[in-house]
Amino acid sequence: MSFYEKPADKVFEIESVRKSYGSKQVLKNISLSIPTGVVGLLGPNGSGKSTLIKTILGLVSIDPRRGDTGSGQVLGFDWPSQVRIVRDHVGYLPEDDCYLQGLQGIESIQMMARLSGLMKKEALRRSHEVADYCDLGQERYRNVETYSTGMRQKLKFAQALVHDPRWIILDEPTTGLDPQQREQFLDRIYALANEQGKSILLSTHILHDVIQTCDHVVIMAAGQIRLVDTLENLQRPSQQGLQISVVSNAGKLGDALRAQGIQSNSTSDSQLVVLGDESVMLDCIWKTSIEQQVTVLRIEQAKNSLEQAFLDAVRS
Repeated sequence: MSFYEKPADKVFEIESVRKSYGSKQVLKNISLSIPTGVVGLLGPNGSGKSTLIKTILGLVSIDPRRGDTGSGQVLGFDWPSQVRIVRDHVGYLPEDDCYLQGLQGIESIQMMARLSGLMKKEALRRSHEVADYCDLGQERYRNVETYSTGMRQKLKFAQALVHDPRWIILDEPTTGLDPQQREQFLDRIYALANEQGKSILLSTHILHDVIQTCDHVVIMAAGQIRLVDTLENLQRPSQQGLQISVVSNAGKLGDALRAQGIQSNSTSDSQLVVLGDESVMLDCIWKTSIEQQVTVLRIEQAKNSLEQAFLDAVRS
């Protein structure tokens, strides 16, 4: 494999990774293969997500003297022996703030570009380019210590992108963003993956972000990998059915359908899941909704809840 060749189907594959802090084992014999595309890394606080990321990047070392183990390949390079080369090809947005006071936003981005090997002029050009992409606006000329939490997230995102990495790791990237900023951020993740072909690992506890952007899902709990699957498989219902969105009174519509022998369950005042053969149920659903004066907004194929899959995996 040449130095810049990208593996065809896997970003990394690691085996038997154990990591301890003193007597506490944080990563417990983890073996994991991550495909290209956008992968969501889910888990409750303390599950080991951030430690796993830092271990892959070599920011937390594997120390055999302390009982740590692990081997594999990341971006086609041997891991952990070539972890410094791996870092050259990775853009990383950490969960914690990491900036130097006294620097303007654009200077902070340029510094990361220079540390990644870009020449001064090219580093400045790229810094302005990603500042525009991340919507930093004129705030790029303010000192970073004056930034709000949302602005610091945008700054870290720009720093992660400035050297045009092959793989982008985002650790809780939407923290501190308002709803509009969050949607814009998720749109950028989608564009990076689908328009620029980037592979992205999105570590988060926000299920909505995963549903909106990810192709695959990894769920961690208590330092272990509990589930790895495609988002499509996780949302595929175990029974044929339809999900109905209404303005209100989903329970009223559900009661009327059940009175006609149609199995249904209202998940909220505006959502109803109906189980059965679509071709048989559709006419009855529309007719009953008119009779009950319940306005239907949308009917689509039923999906399992990612939230339920997450809870089941964490409890197992």
